[in-house]
Amino acid sequence: MQLAPSIFKAYDIRGIVPSTLDEEVALCLGRAFGMAALAAGEQVVAVGRDGRLSGPGLAAALIQGLVDVGLEVIDIGLCTTPMLYYAAATLCSSGIQVTGSHNPKDYNGFKMVLAGRAIYGEEIQALRRRMEQGDWVITGQGRRREADVLPDYQARIVGDIRLARPMKIVVDCGNGVAGASAPGIFRALGCEVIELFSEVDGTFPNHHPDPSKPENLRDVMQALRDTDAELGLAFDGDGDRLGIVTKDGQNIFPDRQMMLFARDVLARVPGGAIVFDVKCTQRLAPAIAQAGGQPVMYKTGHSLVKARMKELDSPLGGEMSGHIFFKERWYGFDDGTYAGCRLLEIVSREADPSALLNALPTSHSTPEINVACEEGEPHRLAAELQQLAPQTFSAPAEISTIDGLRVDWPDGFGLIRASNTTPVLVLRFEGQTPQALQRIEEQMRALLARVKPDACFGAAAH
Repeated sequence: MQLAPSIFKAYDIRGIVPSTLDEEVALCLGRAFGMAALAAGEQVVAVGRDGRLSGPGLAAALIQGLVDVGLEVIDIGLCTTPMLYYAAATLCSSGIQVTGSHNPKDYNGFKMVLAGRAIYGEEIQALRRRMEQGDWVITGQGRRREADVLPDYQARIVGDIRLARPMKIVVDCGNGVAGASAPGIFRALGCEVIELFSEVDGTFPNHHPDPSKPENLRDVMQALRDTDAELGLAFDGDGDRLGIVTKDGQNIFPDRQMMLFARDVLARVPGGAIVFDVKCTQRLAPAIAQAGGQPVMYKTGHSLVKARMKELDSPLGGEMSGHIFFKERWYGFDDGTYAGCRLLEIVSREADPSALLNALPTSHSTPEINVACEEGEPHRLAAELQQLAPQTFSAPAEISTIDGLRVDWPDGFGLIRASNTTPVLVLRFEGQTPQALQRIEEQMRALLARVKPDACFGAAAH
């Protein structure tokens, strides 16, 4: 079949419905993934979907494709991506979530777990080739059955988390699929919950469900001002990322959340390797080391972080984008609801949770800055920057080329890397003082100008 190559991303498949992604694509993906699953010795695949309007049709076609090649499908219906991961960790070991994640409402896509691993990169390209060639055998021997994983999933979380006292919180699900499960789970823990936009609505009528963008947290901040709630939690469209807002309206970005989580986890897993991506604050590694852990900086991308954690037997990982991965007491997948529960467990021991969160080390930083490029250009430019950096920067600057170019000085860092999902360079700068931030940003932009003189700097996007 004819496919749009652009929908096959580094960590998932994602496109616009119906122009680049439709039910025929979903049917063929089901058949192609099904063949890969059978080759890996898998017989059962779980399928879930988020709240997007195109979800039911795409999920039905995907399931048909899996059944066509002889697999048993457990259809868990409307659920968060973490609930699909939970099904693929407890009921079987492979699964596909039909989700557009934090993208606009006309997008949809597929996040995939094969034999216990989130697949990415070359494995996704192999699926593309199989779909293009129609390389499958239709047996019609498969079958579909339904399962509701929410009761088990909720019971597993409630059995694990212990709040020191009841808390009153604001929960904003942005009309994403977390609205159908997260508020109930927080209530089951003993929280009083003020709900914002819990009704699952694929048109996202109130604001876009992406808590990494400050403008999407305004309603949480207003509710915290208007009520006696202590803390605000916000979720993205498919519930695998978490935003945290303090009583006084401070956004606690995920790299600072990781400081708190690392301290807690390392109290029980001393010496553990804590994995985080290159976009995280320079203050995170010392905080991990101080708590007795081994800081490991790695490439950006939820599938890549998960793979690195598996290699190192890491109890905790996290990304600046808001994916937090608990292996200690949990399954190692990213889960916004579970991360929110772990946060409440820690802060419920405090009389003033916001004071604890606001006291976490911080620096002056830019939001993520995107530089638009031609298709294929970002990775070439990143490689050129890696070549230039050693001739440009000298001690005390430390150069990392693990994912693009990151240069750390004693008082801040600069990052320029190629996005794996869109044709842009992603820039981020941090300084321990405003002056350090300005100096670092100027030096890094001057370096970029040498390889891309026509660079236009846009606002943040993931």
